Amino acid sequence: MAPSRASRARRTTSRRRSAFAALTIAVLGVLLPGTAYLVARRTKLGATLIALSLALYGGAAYVGLRKRDAVIGWALDPGLLLWMIVGLVAVAVTWIVVLVTSYKMLRPLTAGPGSRLLGALVVGVVCFALTVSSATGAQTLMAQRGLVKKVFGETKSQTRPTIIAKKDIWQQLPRLNILLLGADDGEGRGGTRTDTVMVASIDTRTGNTSLISLTRNFMRMPFPEDSPLHKIYPTGFWDPNGPKEQSEFYLDAMYRNIPRLHPGVLGPSDNEGADILKVSVGEALGLQIHYYVQINLAGFAQLVEALGGITVNINYPVPVGGNDDRKIPPSRYLEPGRDRKLNGTDALWFARGRYKVPTADLARQARQRCTIKAIVERATPQNVLTNYDAIAKAGEQLIRTDIPRNQLGAFATLGARVKTAKITNVDLDKKKNFPTGRNPNYAGMREIVAQALNPARRTTAPRKTSTAPSTTAPPSAAVQPRTTAKPDAGDLASACAYNPGPPG
Repeated sequence: MAPSRASRARRTTSRRRSAFAALTIAVLGVLLPGTAYLVARRTKLGATLIALSLALYGGAAYVGLRKRDAVIGWALDPGLLLWMIVGLVAVAVTWIVVLVTSYKMLRPLTAGPGSRLLGALVVGVVCFALTVSSATGAQTLMAQRGLVKKVFGETKSQTRPTIIAKKDIWQQLPRLNILLLGADDGEGRGGTRTDTVMVASIDTRTGNTSLISLTRNFMRMPFPEDSPLHKIYPTGFWDPNGPKEQSEFYLDAMYRNIPRLHPGVLGPSDNEGADILKVSVGEALGLQIHYYVQINLAGFAQLVEALGGITVNINYPVPVGGNDDRKIPPSRYLEPGRDRKLNGTDALWFARGRYKVPTADLARQARQRCTIKAIVERATPQNVLTNYDAIAKAGEQLIRTDIPRNQLGAFATLGARVKTAKITNVDLDKKKNFPTGRNPNYAGMREIVAQALNPARRTTAPRKTSTAPSTTAPPSAAVQPRTTAKPDAGDLASACAYNPGPPG
C-alpha cells in the first residue's frame, strides 16, 4: 500500500534541515544506534535499535564491574574468543549500516553536490575508523586465542596437583609454589641448560610473593624417597666415584641430562626436564612445587621489547657478553645509574651477565629478581593492552608451562593481586649452607624457607633425604636445624634500590 499523503508530508518536513545538521545527527547516532532513526521518524525501528543498544551497554557495564573473573575466564577460552571475534565483526557491520542509512534518511532532498560530497567523505572516514578499530580488536582477540592455544594447550605431567573442579582453587592451594626456569639452548650449549632456577611462593590470599633462587652449580640435588629417581640417586644427583667438581651433575644440567639418561622415569610428560626439576627443587627446599613456567632466554628480549623496555637501577658495571672459561671479554658494559631504561637485549644481559663479577652467580640471581620485579611493574593493564599483539607473539615463542588452561582465569586474578602485593627474597645463606656447590646443606635451606614462609613456626623436623658421607665436604655442610634468615633478605624494593658499589 502506498504511504498516505500525510505520512509523506511528515517525512518531507523532517528532511528540511541543513546538510550539516543531518550529518551531525547521523555521526553522533553511532554512539547510541537508533537515535538518528527516531529523528527521521522511523519510530519503531529506532526504538528497537535503542533498546538493543542500551541492553548491550548495560550488560557490558554489569559484566565489567561485577563479573571480572568471568571476563578473564572468557578471554582465556579459545572457543569463546572465536565467538567474540564473530560478534565484534557483526557489531561493526551493524554500526556501519546504521550510520550510512541514518545519513541517507536525514540528508536534505535539496542538498547540492558540494554538501553531498562532504557528507559522503565524513561518513566514509567514520566508517573507515569503525572498520580499523574493529579489525584491531579482532586481531588482538586472535592473538590472544593463538597464545592460549599454543602456550596453555593440553599437557602431560605427573607432578601437577589434583584440583577439585567445583571448589575454589585457592582454598585448595593457600600457598602456590611455581618453579621459574630460565632455559638457555644457545650455541655451544649441547642442549638446554637451566641457568636460572627460582621458586615463586605466593600467598594466594594476599598475593605476597617470596622468591627463592638456587645456584646453578648445586650438586647432589636430592629426590623424595618415594620417587623413582631416589632409587637411582639415593644420595642426590652426582657421581660418588667422580671428581670433586662435576659440571654434568650441576643443577643446571639436570634438565638436559636426566631425561636423556632415564627417559620416562616419572611417567608420561611433555617436559621431562621440568617435571624432574619440580620434584628435586621441591625436595631441596621442603616445598611441594605445583607448576612450572619455563622461559626461553633467547626470546626473553622479545618480551621486554614488546613491553617497551624495563627500568632498573644498575649499581655496578654489568658485562654484556663475555666468557670466563674461554677468557673472552665482554663487548661492552651496562653503566651504573639510577632508573636506567633497558631495551630487550640489555635487559637480557642485565639478568645474565657475570663475566668477572664478584660473587658472579649470587649477583646474577639478585639482578634476575630485580628484572622480574621490573617486568611486573611494567606490565600495567594499559601497557599490556597497547602492546598486546607483540606481547602475545613473544609469549608464544618464549613460554612453556604445565598450568592447565581451565585454571587460567583464577591465575589471572591472582596475578592482579600479586602486582599490588609485596615481593620479597628468601636468602638461602651461601656462607653457611653452600660455600661451594659440591655438597650444599639442603636441611639448612629447608629450615630457612620454612621460617621465611611461616615465621610463627620456629623449627621444622629434618626431611628424610639421604646424603652421602664425604671427607671432602666442607664443615659447613653439616645439618644446621636452627639456621635463620638474614634480616636483609627481604623486600625487593630495598634490594633493587640504587646503591652504587660492587655486589657483596
